[in-house]
Amino acid sequence: MIRRNSLICKIRDYYSFWADSITIIFKMFQPNMFDSHLHLLDMGHKPPENETDLIKDDEYESKSGTEIMEAPSGDDLDPNQRPKKKQYHRHTQLQIQEMESFFKECPHPDDKQRKELGRRLNLEPLQVKFWFQNKRTQMKAQHERHENTQLRTENEKLRADNIRYKEAIGNATCPNCGGPAAIGEMSFDEQHLRIENSRLREEIDRISSIAAKYVGKPMLSYPRLSPGASRSLDLGMGNFGPQAGDAGGIYGAADLLRTVSFPTDADKPMIIELAVAAMEELIRMAQAGEPLWIPSTDNSAETLNEDEYMRTFPRGIDPKPLCLKSEASRESTVVIMNHATLVETLMDSNHWASLFSSIVSRAMTLEVLSSGVAGNYNGALQVMTAEFQVPSPLVPTRENYFARYCKHHADGTWAVVDVSLDNLQPASLPRCRRRPSGCIIQELPNGYSKVTWIEHVEVDDRAVHNIYKPLVNSGLAFGARRWVATLDRQCERLESVMTNNISAGDGGVISSPEGRKSMLKLAERMVMSFCTGVGASTAHTWTTLSGSGADDVRVMTRKSMDDPGRPPGIVLSAATSFWLPVPPKRVFDFLRDENSRSKWDILSNGDLVQEMAHIANGRHPGNSVSLLRVNSATSSQSNMLILQESCTDSTGSYVIYAPVDIVAMDVVLSGGDPDYVALLPSGFAILPDGTNNSTREIPEVGSGGSLLTVAFQILVDSVPTAKLSLGSVATVNNLIKCTVERIKGAVLCDTG
Repeated sequence: MIRRNSLICKIRDYYSFWADSITIIFKMFQPNMFDSHLHLLDMGHKPPENETDLIKDDEYESKSGTEIMEAPSGDDLDPNQRPKKKQYHRHTQLQIQEMESFFKECPHPDDKQRKELGRRLNLEPLQVKFWFQNKRTQMKAQHERHENTQLRTENEKLRADNIRYKEAIGNATCPNCGGPAAIGEMSFDEQHLRIENSRLREEIDRISSIAAKYVGKPMLSYPRLSPGASRSLDLGMGNFGPQAGDAGGIYGAADLLRTVSFPTDADKPMIIELAVAAMEELIRMAQAGEPLWIPSTDNSAETLNEDEYMRTFPRGIDPKPLCLKSEASRESTVVIMNHATLVETLMDSNHWASLFSSIVSRAMTLEVLSSGVAGNYNGALQVMTAEFQVPSPLVPTRENYFARYCKHHADGTWAVVDVSLDNLQPASLPRCRRRPSGCIIQELPNGYSKVTWIEHVEVDDRAVHNIYKPLVNSGLAFGARRWVATLDRQCERLESVMTNNISAGDGGVISSPEGRKSMLKLAERMVMSFCTGVGASTAHTWTTLSGSGADDVRVMTRKSMDDPGRPPGIVLSAATSFWLPVPPKRVFDFLRDENSRSKWDILSNGDLVQEMAHIANGRHPGNSVSLLRVNSATSSQSNMLILQESCTDSTGSYVIYAPVDIVAMDVVLSGGDPDYVALLPSGFAILPDGTNNSTREIPEVGSGGSLLTVAFQILVDSVPTAKLSLGSVATVNNLIKCTVERIKGAVLCDTG
């Protein structure tokens, strides 16, 4: 009897042991534990491969606050002893706060950081490691729950809309017989409207779903300027950012974002209404004559009658503030570009900034409210911000926050209009705002288009330097004539790029159409880089060195890092603007001629400069791209090549050049990719002084003086983190002043 009772007790003890063991197994595979192991797999960690790894995991769970049972081994089995629980440990509040704070800064600490954190908190590195893994899993789960809730809400809304639409269709009646309406009885226009309405709804839903992902998150996808290096001198320091024609010369795009706020849903109906009214005003202003537009007696731009404008368009964006001055002009021309390409260029901010790189220093599309219909830009509406410039540090740039609206009219013309949205901004009164401005594009045969441009702004120009005020007041700085002249010249340039003919003037250096296109593309990037860096953009700060007044030398430094289009290191830019009593045409011809280069180019040391290749890219003989070689007696400069582009129109001229490596240039001339050729462009911007703009050609002798801007970019140190020395600044200052004196002496001597 005693032996039977002992056997029963042993059976009961064994049964209790296996029950507890099964309980342990179930606890190991509880949902939270199972998710943790899955998370380890997701993070790239291997699952425990042996019993030792499992023991380590169990030890961590016991220390981290998870209750674990100890299962007895076969040798230590005691039928009278129950399995014991390990002590239940929790992290202290201080430990949790410290790890939470560290998680916000670095959710993926490395081994060194985990060891340091564990040492400070008296935790094992393995505990720290698994706490961060579990925290990441928890955050991921919360985010997924939030997204699921949003999707569920949106799904319920769509389901309710669907039911409402079905009920509306079911209750519709035929106007003729009074019976239920059939879809097939709808008119063609009604069917078209329904299809378009559905497409627009899908477009809005798509954009909304994309935007919803970024609500409440930092704008990491937007370009930002990294902090500048330490300033050993008080000079403007910045980074070379994305370029406007590598994609377009637009560095400092984050600065544009800081000055505006994105339109809210409440703003969008107002933007649409404002854009439609602006389109109507643009069309009427383009078609109107006197008394709205007063023709000039000297064949210059037409003048807007402001009193008549206020009577004709009483519902403007707002009355003009007293501190702002009106500038309005209208100009027409025929360009060699078809209407579809021109519309597409204007509606793409990068292409638009590239085409008008001498005027648009930076541009960005903030939001697309409508992308158009029927596969084109008819009805396209977008919110943009841009900065407009004159190539001189003495003229402040003009920043605008505006809506751009495109429409195809019944007469076959296209219209693109801009109108300021500054009244939607909570900030103070802007220095410049655009009343309805833009262009009317009429299709002509053989790929030509007639463009009528209207530029109407209100601006505070009190900060413009005195020598540039006549130019700004004449409309040649920011008016319609400059936009049209630049467009005409750029269209000719693009036509030259597309041609496959190789002229005999290339001298045999350019042997293929691909090499010709690569050389023109490299020159285009050089011009855009020069124009972007020479103006008074808010993306960089000029520092004025001591001088005699208007012709002070202004300098700034920039870091060039990881940019295949520029040599790495510290780049020093220097520029000065001054007036010459010489017509712009004479200055332009002097500076672009390789035979007169030794008279002003200090870097060529007076050596003979020979033109190796020449590509004409416009009707005017001054519009060309050249490859020059300095025939130096010294071996250090015998291999130096100079890429130069000269361009001119009735509102301004440019001579821009950059030294290029002969090996890299061989690759370009063979048709290779020019984007990886390092360039630091320097050059000249030659503008009329605005005292006499009666001719539409380049002003000749006796028609006023010239405003000349001289700008250099020099690599002063190949280490981006190096500090700029006073000696480098003094050298560049002397270089630019010596160049200015040589130019003045040469052109004034020729005049005398």
